[in-house]
Amino acid sequence: MARTSPRRGASRDRGILERLDEGTVLGDGGYLLELEKRGYVQAGPFTPEVVLEHPAAVKELHQEFLDAGAEVLQSLAFYASKEKLATTGFADRVGEINRAAVRLAREVAGSRALVAADLSLTWMYDPKDKASTDKVRGLFDEQLAAQLRESPDFVIAETFSWLGEALLAAERIEKTGLPSMVTMSFDKNPVSYDGHSPSECARALHDAGVDIVGANCLRNPRLLLPIAAEMRKAVTGFVACQPTAYRTPPEIPDFTAMKEFPYETETLVLSRRAMGAYAAEAKALGINYIGSCCGSVPIHVREMARALGKAPKDRSWRVDYSKPMSAYEFYHHPPP
Repeated sequence: MARTSPRRGASRDRGILERLDEGTVLGDGGYLLELEKRGYVQAGPFTPEVVLEHPAAVKELHQEFLDAGAEVLQSLAFYASKEKLATTGFADRVGEINRAAVRLAREVAGSRALVAADLSLTWMYDPKDKASTDKVRGLFDEQLAAQLRESPDFVIAETFSWLGEALLAAERIEKTGLPSMVTMSFDKNPVSYDGHSPSECARALHDAGVDIVGANCLRNPRLLLPIAAEMRKAVTGFVACQPTAYRTPPEIPDFTAMKEFPYETETLVLSRRAMGAYAAEAKALGINYIGSCCGSVPIHVREMARALGKAPKDRSWRVDYSKPMSAYEFYHHPPP
């Protein structure tokens, strides 16, 4: 069964599990696609060597998410396995990249937010090949060993299409003694590549000892919330939802299957209010960890924070439609 108390690494006032016991926790947004848009990450491979090459840019985005109201900063170690980094020539720097990812997040978070280590799909998993599963275990262990040297508060393992690979991540995280969050991704069909429904995935992960189960990426809120709701009904523990902020039609729920990916994704971005509405609906459904993924930028997270009553206080502003001092007043736009 999943644990209900924090363990080693929860060095801030309250660990992730304590905070979830008290109410919803707001996550941050997407890093790799936003940093690509800013000119620091290569579209296509989307590997995170940016933490070494442009650490200031990574810290700037962490800071923006923190100031928007995020209560957790995810380390930018997505796609930071040795095999994935080999595709861009950084395999020999896997340890440096994984350590730097956590260190940068910690430097920004200070005592204001928790820091999550990060694992992701490896593109190496083959359920029919034992050598493949052993390889994936080794890749996860290598990343975790490096990331734990920078003392993260818990571990997020994300974007798994294979339940089997997600369970391998859960197994390796369990050995660290840190709280775990493991989330599945569903592309065209709401079923894992090894044939399991969202509820079956949630139960399997929960039974494996995962503290927070859920779904993330590929789908936008409208198409991911029903999956998270199904998971919510399947388990008694904590549930997470981290959708993308991209508009896609129901027949193409996965934004990476759209012709706009990866070079025109900005034409698909959802409004801030759409993400705020998602956060409110997720809370009403009983989702505990409410975050976001690719395409979600600080203004989305701020609107989510507002919807959850967690937003930093806005400056006061006296609106006077009778004597306009802005276009907002001149055109009689309604109050926010």
